[in-house]
Amino acid sequence: MSPALLIPALSILTLLPRLASAQTFTSCNPLNTTTCPSNPALSTNHTFDLLTSSFPDSAWNTTAGTLTYRPTGADFTIATRGDTPTIQSKFYLFGGECEVWLRAALGQGVVSSIVLQSDDLDEVDWELVGGNNTHVQSNYFGKGNTTSYDRAVWHPVADPQKDFHNYTTRWTHEQLEWFIDGAPIRTLKYAEANGGKNFPQTPMNVRIGVWAAGDKDNNKYTVEWAGGVTDYDKGPYTMSVSSVRVRDFSSGKEYSYGDTSGSWESIKIAPGNSTISNELNKPPPMTASQRWNQLSPGAKAGVGGAVGTSCAVMILLAAVYCVRQRRAGRRERALADGQFESETRELMEYRAKMSKGGFAVSSREI
Repeated sequence: MSPALLIPALSILTLLPRLASAQTFTSCNPLNTTTCPSNPALSTNHTFDLLTSSFPDSAWNTTAGTLTYRPTGADFTIATRGDTPTIQSKFYLFGGECEVWLRAALGQGVVSSIVLQSDDLDEVDWELVGGNNTHVQSNYFGKGNTTSYDRAVWHPVADPQKDFHNYTTRWTHEQLEWFIDGAPIRTLKYAEANGGKNFPQTPMNVRIGVWAAGDKDNNKYTVEWAGGVTDYDKGPYTMSVSSVRVRDFSSGKEYSYGDTSGSWESIKIAPGNSTISNELNKPPPMTASQRWNQLSPGAKAGVGGAVGTSCAVMILLAAVYCVRQRRAGRRERALADGQFESETRELMEYRAKMSKGGFAVSSREI
């Protein structure tokens, strides 16, 4: 393990409520019932490039607040008190990898979080505190067990609020690994987590968000852990995510709990194709040239003939139009010429009369 700092036990034992409470919750706990809905499997490896696109609705839900997309990626912003912009995957990983390129929000009491969590509250965390520009925290929980808070470890990282860093979690049924910028910084073996009882081992979804742990109404120890009370007047506070890569180590359509034990051995994998995987791996719409190249020679000939016929018809229509316009022009020219000749004759007659004194005024008319 690389250099790290354990949170002082006396302080952390009193850290209630949960540090990542803005992102951690479950609507149905399989430890209490066998009727919880199945978990849609990811069953693939996929990268969400947020520099060129957004989180697709087919794979993610925005569970709180709104996201703004900029050239640097997706922005999660706390603008006013109560803002906790958070996004949650619709898919689950049963063993796998989660890699997030993230720039943490700057601000006292503001926490940027990457959370993997199962329906029975197994959990793997990254927590980046806005007032700490030298360390980030890794953490884990098993089955929502918060009887102790001695699992958090702080790891050195340079300017997490200024620069993007790669935060990766790799998870199997034997061990958990955390990486920063590709370098391993922590490993947790199954047996090291209370003999496996606190080891995260059931299908987990991905939750990414930012929240004000330093809100004045939070538990004082949570505020202390977050670095102090959050001053919303100094905001907004923005966390940015440029890329998310996820890989499911299992394959199938969905995952379900066979009993209420919460063990990885109890998880059932339904065979079939993952709906979300099919949607994510669906080929993009073909361009016009690609559609043309897929046509058979006969179809191309038919299209060419139809195009040629259409062009011929257009040319014929244009020719008819031109002929009609010419005829109309001739008629208008003839009328104009007739009018000109008539006016010319009248003018010549007028001049002839004038030259003969035809318009002289008699004394009788005066």
